[in-house]
Amino acid sequence: MGGAGARGEVLDLLAAAIESVRSAHPVRIAVDGPDAAGKTTLADELAVVLRARGREVIRASIDSFHRPRVQRYRRGQYSPEGCYHDTFDYQALRRVLLDPLGPDGDRRYQPAVFDHRTDNAVCAPATTASADAVLLFDGVFLLRPELADVWDLRVFVTVTAEETLRRALGRDLALLGSAAEVRRRYRERYLPAQQLYTAEARPDEHADIVVHNDWPQHPSWEVRPR
Repeated sequence: MGGAGARGEVLDLLAAAIESVRSAHPVRIAVDGPDAAGKTTLADELAVVLRARGREVIRASIDSFHRPRVQRYRRGQYSPEGCYHDTFDYQALRRVLLDPLGPDGDRRYQPAVFDHRTDNAVCAPATTASADAVLLFDGVFLLRPELADVWDLRVFVTVTAEETLRRALGRDLALLGSAAEVRRRYRERYLPAQQLYTAEARPDEHADIVVHNDWPQHPSWEVRPR
């Protein structure tokens, strides 16, 4: 089943899909997709919708589970293999957030372990989630084999490589210092890393809902049969 329409329609679709999940533990939602696809914005907007419907929402991101810089760039700052294999601490993510919210967990979770901007570990206080809470977790590479069994609903947000680069030139210019550096970082590291991920994990095939987000105010979507 597929469709297209105004942004509010896809938010309603996603909210209804989340509310249809029956679980005795918090519902863990992956909002996956390539860099600059609009994952964070979509998850933030969806959180507003769900909270208005009375759900407790936990918002967290893969950005809070980086490894230290020396580990992330041990293969070189432009290495796509380094981007895909070395950037994030999946063991910590499962240990402090995903597994505690899962069927055998105690619902005491931490939403972050690392601040990549300061390159320092953080010690976020543990919080206890209600049994009917919703974790909205956004980031790249979320449907990879290390995390394949933890999600209760999988959303994959897509954009073309050209649109990724166009958005990156606006979003990451101050961070990376020049348009030339943005283009190099994306063309040599981030976009090829997504190709590695696609070849290994086939995220668009394993997602429950695919959102095509090149036109954010008028996205299209596909609901995959399971």
